[in-house]
Amino acid sequence: MADAILTLNAGSSSVKFALFEADGATLTLASKGEIEGIGTAPHLVARDLRGTVLADRRWPDPHLDLQPLLAEAIAVAERHLGADTLIAVGHRVVHGGASHHRPERVTPGLIAALDDLVPLAPLHEPASVALIRAIAAERPDLPQVACFDTAFHHTMPAVAMRLALPREYEEAGVRRYGFHGLSYEYIAGRLKEIAPELAAGRVIAAHLGNGASLCAMQAGRSIETTMGFTALDGLVMGTRCGAIDPGAILYLQQQRGLTAKQVEDLLYRKSGLLAVSGGLSSDMRALLASDDPRAREAVELFVYRIAQQAGALASALGGLDGLVFTAGIGEHAAPVRAMVCARLAWLGVALDERANAANAAVISAPESRVAVRVIPTDEETMIARHTLATVR
Repeated sequence: MADAILTLNAGSSSVKFALFEADGATLTLASKGEIEGIGTAPHLVARDLRGTVLADRRWPDPHLDLQPLLAEAIAVAERHLGADTLIAVGHRVVHGGASHHRPERVTPGLIAALDDLVPLAPLHEPASVALIRAIAAERPDLPQVACFDTAFHHTMPAVAMRLALPREYEEAGVRRYGFHGLSYEYIAGRLKEIAPELAAGRVIAAHLGNGASLCAMQAGRSIETTMGFTALDGLVMGTRCGAIDPGAILYLQQQRGLTAKQVEDLLYRKSGLLAVSGGLSSDMRALLASDDPRAREAVELFVYRIAQQAGALASALGGLDGLVFTAGIGEHAAPVRAMVCARLAWLGVALDERANAANAAVISAPESRVAVRVIPTDEETMIARHTLATVR
């Protein structure tokens, strides 16, 4: 018999889950799945590592509560475990605020604290809290662990966290936090395993997906990142605007008559690649395949902002030894990587075009002064590791 960990990663209308078997401190992925269409047409699919379907179920009721959906996910996991024992559930929680620097066992007090953080991450935090509550209702004796996406960035110096606002707001928690921390923590760990000299140096990691950000790492520790107080800041994203002049927000409210709720919906759900492409798509694959000039303009802006902000992070690092691409776009979109690297040639980045087209692990040319790598991220493994360590 072995112990097992179930990880949950909540989206706005979906939940990704993964089951890990624990042999001592060694974790092995056993199966993965997703519940999608929550609130519209719930659909659960789970597969083992060979791709064999373990479960495929749809529910006709679009208003079904989370609890029965998660009960089915747990049941699928436990059927697959056989004699092994599910000992805990680990959650990716986007925002931990100023007080939560490390993974924590879920308690009623922590749930209340997460409720207070919802205004800081309105797109993601409510889904995470709802998942935690649903698991607690379904399996009250099953330990849960919250793993915070902001925790990795608590090593940033105070000057990188500070906003130029009156001190009273900083004391109330209005500061830069940074996100995608579980992904960056995994990348930092992988770099230590596969390129220890590079890991000890100055590296920019580019987590490029529907949500996108950059992180400047010195010796594996975050010293700066592009996202700030919320996950809206920084790079252009699928449906999020990225960095924007605060005066534009005032204009939208004062001159165009948008309410705060309408501005929130605009910036989180109707901006980014979707908006610049004229509503064509928020999916980079569709934009790269399109002949529409608006699609090309969206891709150009995405790349321009990455290169622009990478330059700022290189300044914070005092130079650059390595660049790592990760997440969906970073791992698979060779044209985007090529365009970013071309704009960073001034930093000494030289691309091996053949290696890049093949999605190789190392895509920099031999003469490049900056090592450029592609490393698949694995937030689920990071969550499982933290969860196992916390409950033991």
